[in-house]
Amino acid sequence: MTENNQLYRTDIIVSTDDAIIGDHYLLIEHEKHTVAMIVPRTVINSIVGGRLKLSSSSCIQTAATSSASNMIASSFFSSTTVVSSSFESVGCIGLGLMGHGICQVSAFSGNHSKVVAFEKEQQFLDAGRERILKSVEKLVEKEKISADDAEKSMGRIVFTTDMDALHDVDFVVEAVIENIDLKEELYTALGQICQPKTIFGSNTSSLSIADMAAFSGRPDRFLGIHFFNPVQLMKVVEVIKTDQTDPAVLEKGLKWVEEIGKVSVLCDDTPGFIVNRILVPMLMQSMTLIDRNIASVKDVDVAMKLGCGHPMGPLHLADYIGLDTCYYIVKGWMEKYPNEKDFFIPNCLEEMVQEGDLGRKTGKGFYYWDGEKRGGPVQ
Repeated sequence: MTENNQLYRTDIIVSTDDAIIGDHYLLIEHEKHTVAMIVPRTVINSIVGGRLKLSSSSCIQTAATSSASNMIASSFFSSTTVVSSSFESVGCIGLGLMGHGICQVSAFSGNHSKVVAFEKEQQFLDAGRERILKSVEKLVEKEKISADDAEKSMGRIVFTTDMDALHDVDFVVEAVIENIDLKEELYTALGQICQPKTIFGSNTSSLSIADMAAFSGRPDRFLGIHFFNPVQLMKVVEVIKTDQTDPAVLEKGLKWVEEIGKVSVLCDDTPGFIVNRILVPMLMQSMTLIDRNIASVKDVDVAMKLGCGHPMGPLHLADYIGLDTCYYIVKGWMEKYPNEKDFFIPNCLEEMVQEGDLGRKTGKGFYYWDGEKRGGPVQ
């Protein structure tokens, strides 16, 4: 094994005394080194007599990063075969901040013969294509990929405003704005357009997966597939299941996440899933400090960066995400869970959204913005 992040098929038995076993990962100590393997939940068939048996029909992705770890991993995988993608074709709906990244990583993973990129309006389709091209150009300039590979990968993407082009794809990932009425209209249409075998995945960060699954008419073939921004760089993807999700569909979703080079974490259908259930209330609390004139925008962000080691402060992050997105996430939670005290909208957020100051996307929020470049605080 000479390269990281490839999928292998094999039979191995490892002493559980030497392994830390998680829901989707193994950390195996071997000759004073650690090999990390990201695995689907169903890869763990049995733990018998202190030994862990891994099935040959399961996918294993090594996450070893050093040459020493690669050598160690090789000792576990004496006979390996690269596993092909679960889905021959994938559809991406919405090419905005998140959707263009999902489309890009899907096409550039090399696992799909076709990636259908859909936007309802031509202007948004063109903007999404341009975003992908700019990202790819940077990768080529930095010699992360070759120009030939970039051209081949871009050639897999079919850009369209015709929803019927999604009819024969195997997997659809939706990344439109967080509006449940819009998603109801979309999934109702998709349920009629797409063939019965097609699996649907929503990139929603906050809405009920079960509700959208019901709209689609195929609740057993529906998942939450929540990426993080920027999609091209952030490794984790939350995979959300409902009570009606078919276990085989769930396994396909988990496998796909790993095949495109990401790490899956599994969660039940609950408000905010894992990350946003922790993050969004923190953003709201940071805004209450502004409402109460307790600290300045700059000092709130500096405190969290230097005090907690965050790469950016919460108000900077809220601007980057989009203040309207933050607003509608919490508004939806408040409507569905009115007795949850953690869910509230600060006055400053309400005012800025009403005035159309939505952060990075409009050039003004808690900070001034010039495109992707953040300026000084407005306050």
